[in-house]
Amino acid sequence: MNAVPYWVVIPAAGVGSRMQADRPKQYLPLGQRALIECTLDCFLDQPDLLGLVVCLSADDSYWPALNCASDARITRAVGGRERADSVLNGLETLVGMGASPGDWVLVHDAARPNLAASDLSRLLENLQDDPVGGLLAVPVRDTLKQAGPDGRVTATPDRSLFWQAFTPQMFRLGQLREALADALKSGAVITDEASAMERAGHAPRLIEGRADNIKVTRPEDLTWLAQLIKPS
Repeated sequence: MNAVPYWVVIPAAGVGSRMQADRPKQYLPLGQRALIECTLDCFLDQPDLLGLVVCLSADDSYWPALNCASDARITRAVGGRERADSVLNGLETLVGMGASPGDWVLVHDAARPNLAASDLSRLLENLQDDPVGGLLAVPVRDTLKQAGPDGRVTATPDRSLFWQAFTPQMFRLGQLREALADALKSGAVITDEASAMERAGHAPRLIEGRADNIKVTRPEDLTWLAQLIKPS
């Protein structure tokens, strides 16, 4: 694999209300450390990392207590009301750090700490010369059901056409910055970076990754990951 220099943006300004915890979910313990620390470890010390920006709420009082808060490889940026706001702020911070429009940027969920190094390498290798970029994803395995307002099934779509979107999502800084800014200006609903790029007329490439690259959303997700990393 050729060297593929890249920047990383981690949006982490959310509160994760579905976890019903006493703090934002990225600060919940996973083993002996906070969840977000485990996520950052997926990228720190990688040879081609140019820099990493974490987008945090302006009144975040948990981050300063972490050891990684003083890591020179990490820059803090102010997060926004929605994910797209946070990521755009992160991109603007990268520009201020000297990043160029043609540089690759990987956006990764703060609560997705089980990214395998092999998946990261596969993403970089497959997209390094791609004109658009793309994202890690997995084909949908189970039967899908479309529901109506009453909670009853209205259709069973062909699952072979569907993939579950994961992160990192990898795009050129300039294109992603423009796509997010335009979407926010228009009031469009943007759930991930790929959706902003799709709205801008691009077709991101899907790179199949591991199914255990899960995002912690509910308490049972954290329990499952804790068992996974538990020393034998």
